[in-house]
Amino acid sequence: MRARAARYLGVLAFTTFAAAAPSAGSVDTSPKPGGVYRLKPGVYVKKGVSCGSAPNAAIRKYDGRGISTVHTRACRARVLSRDGDRYAVAQSCADAGIGRGPRTTEQQTVIVSDALTFTLRTGGKGAEYRYCPAYALSPEGRRSSK
Repeated sequence: MRARAARYLGVLAFTTFAAAAPSAGSVDTSPKPGGVYRLKPGVYVKKGVSCGSAPNAAIRKYDGRGISTVHTRACRARVLSRDGDRYAVAQSCADAGIGRGPRTTEQQTVIVSDALTFTLRTGGKGAEYRYCPAYALSPEGRRSSK
């Protein structure tokens, strides 16, 4: 009887622990916010545009070093000044999505609202972007997130 009770308690403890643990599908394994800006690395889409149907022009990718487009890569932001959540940067990017391309540098202002939202201003124009998890992106967007 004692062995049976101990076995029951062991099964009960395992079942309780397994039920309390999050499922593998719900665990966020993506990188935490950080890098040049306190943003979560990943794909961002222009506010007001659906993550699942965003055109290339509305997609930005933050990798912890800079914010790229689908037509640029290896972007590196150099902070010129910072005032709270507002960054004035000189960002240099390879001007090609793949392959060789010349490096270009442009002045930008990046305002980080929170770890999942930022505003990017370049050349007098600005737009707000929000984080889109990989599962919410279109197949094209998922390819650009890699």
